[in-house]
Amino acid sequence: MDTPIRRRKPFPRSRDLHTIIPMSSSPAVAPPAKQRKTGPALWLEKVLEECDRARDHFEPDPVHDLRVALRRCRSMADGLMAMDPDPNWKQMKKAAKPLFQGLGELRDTQVMQEWVHTLDSPDDPVTSALLSFLDGQEKQFKGRAAVALEQFDRKQWSKWCKLLPRRAARFRSGSAIFRHLALERWLAAYQLHQRALRNRSQVAFHSLRIGIKRFRYIVENFLPREHETWAKDLKDLQDLLGEVHDLDVLWATALRLNAFPDAEAKLRWHARIVEEREKRIAKYRQKMVGPSSLWQLWRKGLPQGKQVAAVGLRRLELWASLLDPDFRHSRHVSRLALQLYDGLLAQKRITALPSGNPRGVLRLAALLHDVGRSKGEKGHHKDSYRLIRRLAPPLGWSQQDLGLAAVVARYHRGALPQGSQKALRALSPERKQQVLQLAGILRLANAFDSKGDGRILGLEVQGHNGYPVIAAQGYSPRDRQAEAIAAARHLLESVCRVPILVKPLPAAPLPQKRAS
Repeated sequence: MDTPIRRRKPFPRSRDLHTIIPMSSSPAVAPPAKQRKTGPALWLEKVLEECDRARDHFEPDPVHDLRVALRRCRSMADGLMAMDPDPNWKQMKKAAKPLFQGLGELRDTQVMQEWVHTLDSPDDPVTSALLSFLDGQEKQFKGRAAVALEQFDRKQWSKWCKLLPRRAARFRSGSAIFRHLALERWLAAYQLHQRALRNRSQVAFHSLRIGIKRFRYIVENFLPREHETWAKDLKDLQDLLGEVHDLDVLWATALRLNAFPDAEAKLRWHARIVEEREKRIAKYRQKMVGPSSLWQLWRKGLPQGKQVAAVGLRRLELWASLLDPDFRHSRHVSRLALQLYDGLLAQKRITALPSGNPRGVLRLAALLHDVGRSKGEKGHHKDSYRLIRRLAPPLGWSQQDLGLAAVVARYHRGALPQGSQKALRALSPERKQQVLQLAGILRLANAFDSKGDGRILGLEVQGHNGYPVIAAQGYSPRDRQAEAIAAARHLLESVCRVPILVKPLPAAPLPQKRAS
């Protein structure tokens, strides 16, 4: 039988509000119960509550609960930063780190005290030596924790308690985007699982525990349906791996302290710790190895196949929509750009390299090309380039895809590209040629909606006497927009080495009603 370890009590649910209603001849209606907070609203406020609980004596439960609250806030910030460009998420995550780390050594010491009491009797000399050392460490680390708590900016944190839940409310829990984010966490944790089974090292199992914890927090906070089914297993696995880590830290501490009076005591303690450790690893393997493991069960509930790249694009689109002041224009430009690309490809005026995803890169560049306007109008194409390059690619998209999209977006306006410019220097001649083709297409598509009014409804690429002709529905050669379109053709004409003509495309006739 496993050694029983005292479990942490879950946070109590919010109590129902009871209203005292005065006696009256007319019936009184009780106000609606206050809705229980979840996600960032719950855990940001929980940090402040646990700070108050911990500051008095830094007892084990409040220290543990405060670290849990801080960790969850940081984990949620990690997830939401992937979609929401607001800098407050990063600032909150950074502000939580010093306090979280300042409590870490104290928490480890308190856990080891519990294990020492559990593994042997108080009259054992090893127990006495370990407890004496740990008691001294606890006092020292409580002092450090008090300093970290004193330096924690509660006023700023209180502001985030109001601001960040409102931003998080923009994202619907249970959506495909959060399932996509959970899949990223699943893949990262599964890779750590495979590494831990290969080398069985202390570091590998500790990293695996952190990976599962990050996956668990995304599920718990943003996927309510999956959490209802997976919660118990995720918690049990986290506890098992947490106890493995606790035993590893305890043995390392005992060796560093040289707490053993003789070789027999050292062997006895080592055998007991290894026994407890192996029991927990065996339980973990039982649940997590094989075709019917929990890993496979979780994977079936997350995006599959082509969904992965499609939802990854939606994540990037959502990120862009929060920066671009006229994202409807960017969506329309994306549609026009793809129509141009498909038409020119069919007319064999451009070529697609056998490797890569040029059409996807063009679509991505068109959707993201105006994110730099969040920093101002002047030179915003260069700001777009920098913002896109700094993005971490979502699952289904590569760093190369984002890098190429950034270059294409960089040249959607402004001076014509030069081969010596930094954005183009690292590209191979073939890749540079394709990027310039895509940039020429985006530049022209953007000009077709230069007023942002969506007047040009669609484009068709036709051939006439060996020249490509773009027929534009809603285009008039006599208005000022025609001048912008004429200027924007130059890059694409240079790359394709052929003149490009533009003409109006008559609207399709309405279907006639049948005679009655």
